[in-house]
Amino acid sequence: MKKVLERLYNGIIKENPTFVLMLGMCPTLAVTTNAKNGLGMGIATMAVLIMSNLLISLLRKIIPNGVRVPVYIIIIASFVTIVEMLMHAYATSLYSSLGIFIPLIVVNCIILGRAETYASKNNPILSIFDGVGIGLGFSIGLTVIGMIRELIGAGTLFGKQILPETYEPVSIFVMAPGAFFVLAILCAIQNKFNLKGANRHTKGKGGCSGNCAECTKKEGEE
Repeated sequence: MKKVLERLYNGIIKENPTFVLMLGMCPTLAVTTNAKNGLGMGIATMAVLIMSNLLISLLRKIIPNGVRVPVYIIIIASFVTIVEMLMHAYATSLYSSLGIFIPLIVVNCIILGRAETYASKNNPILSIFDGVGIGLGFSIGLTVIGMIRELIGAGTLFGKQILPETYEPVSIFVMAPGAFFVLAILCAIQNKFNLKGANRHTKGKGGCSGNCAECTKKEGEE
């Protein structure tokens, strides 16, 4: 149970793919013009992440090491196709809004990264919760960015008017520069509250050294 809760906590806070690992930046910046798009992309990515983690973990002992990456990509692409078809059938408006970014989930480095570093080395239950944690972290990141951009840039949230009609929208927030600005502010806030954790193995060196493999090794020794 402790390891399950750790996977959820790490995915949402400690290893948040948007604000900490800085992965999946293409959909993060492109589709978060409103909260609905951000939430939809996050949930779609989480669904693919959970299912691919589960299947890769189940097959981890029989997939030849030399072809593991192509196999992972085939598995991920299969689940992306299923999610895309379901969205096309049951969430047509969201499907149209996200457009090309739905099939591009196949090349999202978050999913392939978790398959290679976690699902291929751990049991199915932990791999599922790793997918849930990382997926929730990604969904929360995209939704928060989308909410801020939509609120400031249009005065609405999830399409409903929130700010008074007299409010003058700051249209730059629903444009590309607004995405970078909001992401930078939220990353700064995340780093501020997570500074102790980031400096855990790099005292006196000004923060994270960038050597993730060494940090993982030291965590295992602890």
